[in-house]
Amino acid sequence: MPVFDYDPPERFVAGALGQPGARAFFLQARAEGRLTTVALEKLQVAALAGRLDELLDEVLRRSGGAAHVPALAPADLTDEDPLDVPLAEDFRVGTMALAWDPETSQVVIEAQEIIDEEDLDAPEPAVLRVRISPGAARAFTQRALRLVSAGRPPCPLCGQPLDAEGHVCVRLNGYRGGEAAS
Repeated sequence: MPVFDYDPPERFVAGALGQPGARAFFLQARAEGRLTTVALEKLQVAALAGRLDELLDEVLRRSGGAAHVPALAPADLTDEDPLDVPLAEDFRVGTMALAWDPETSQVVIEAQEIIDEEDLDAPEPAVLRVRISPGAARAFTQRALRLVSAGRPPCPLCGQPLDAEGHVCVRLNGYRGGEAAS
């Protein structure tokens, strides 16, 4: 099982390529001349960002505010740069896990390769493991949430994403909705 371990990375970000509605989403970790890029779904990026914030808020709550966890992303950790190139996908993410390491006061993020469970000869799945500070985790979350929200605008009736040609709106009983539907 190849493990891409970053403790800590120089950079850990979520990014996307393509036009809204047809974007491909990635996580990237970089350190000491190594670059790991894994593909995942938009919903996985949103879930990771949401769970990271929840984890950090819980650490703060349980410590009574004593933990060195910023409530907001430190400005000096904000990363608006594009994904690093060359963009070569190492694997596609299936499952993810989060943990708080109280000994190092770091967040541990693991993204595991999706595998075909029916293939008995499949190799062990690859894993991207990243250990980052609470401030870096908040910065990651801030960027990831902006990335996810920068997609297609929602339908004013049902909330589903609108394509340029509209979409089949459940609130319009299957008729095409769009700008005129509002």
